[in-house]
Amino acid sequence: MAGYHSPPVDRSYQSTSFRVSEIEHRYGREVHLVDNPLALTLLAELSDERTVQPAVTRILRRLYDQLARTALAAELPRANVSVRTRMGADWEGVGIDRRTKAVTVAIARAGTVPSQICFELLTEILEPAGVRQDHVFMARQVDPHGRVTGSTLHESKIGGDVDGRLVLLPDPMGATGGSLCKALAHYAADVAGTPLARVSLNLIVTPEFVRRVTAEHPGTRIWAFRLDRGLSDPDVLASVPGTFPDRERGLDGRQYIVPGAGGLGELLNNSWV
Repeated sequence: MAGYHSPPVDRSYQSTSFRVSEIEHRYGREVHLVDNPLALTLLAELSDERTVQPAVTRILRRLYDQLARTALAAELPRANVSVRTRMGADWEGVGIDRRTKAVTVAIARAGTVPSQICFELLTEILEPAGVRQDHVFMARQVDPHGRVTGSTLHESKIGGDVDGRLVLLPDPMGATGGSLCKALAHYAADVAGTPLARVSLNLIVTPEFVRRVTAEHPGTRIWAFRLDRGLSDPDVLASVPGTFPDRERGLDGRQYIVPGAGGLGELLNNSWV
């Protein structure tokens, strides 16, 4: 095809003011509650007691692909992009810096599938050699009455340092924050380097999760499609999230989310152990 004389650069694409639509809240700048009616519809289907495998995994994949793309578009550094098109003309603009290094952390067991989805997406939009997936194996600790008392980290497979890397921690249910905080503490204590950012990707979070993560690991970004605080008083539910932080409740006596979606680790694996 004959080449064209490239026109002057279009200034419309020399900068970006990309913003994600979010619901109003008062949890601070690091918390992002995405306002997306399509995602909320899919999440409602995932939460429905009638939804079982294989629909559970299918819907989860769609939701995490959407959540990861939304968060990455906001979190990844920018760089100038220049390409010679098939028309023989040049196009220049601002895009993602494909040289950014990243690691996604698979928190077994509910976070295994979400992490794999993030890993596959990252290797498409970044230089694949700079992307890796780590694995952290942990479980909830419960008392004789089934109440959650903490999290135990059993083992981890970590493939290197995190210096300058975007660290993603995808885990569907942000309930107590125990597993996430345990994973973050493990990286802070035992893995070399200072990350570019720490990003928690959750389908549902509770006020308790938000309070714990922001208190114990300040600077961690939280991205979620839904905030569940269903055990709060009516006047709290009528208020902007975060207005009455001490009165917001989303966890029942067994530390499960209400309204919630049930135990996704169990549903994803068809295993209720």
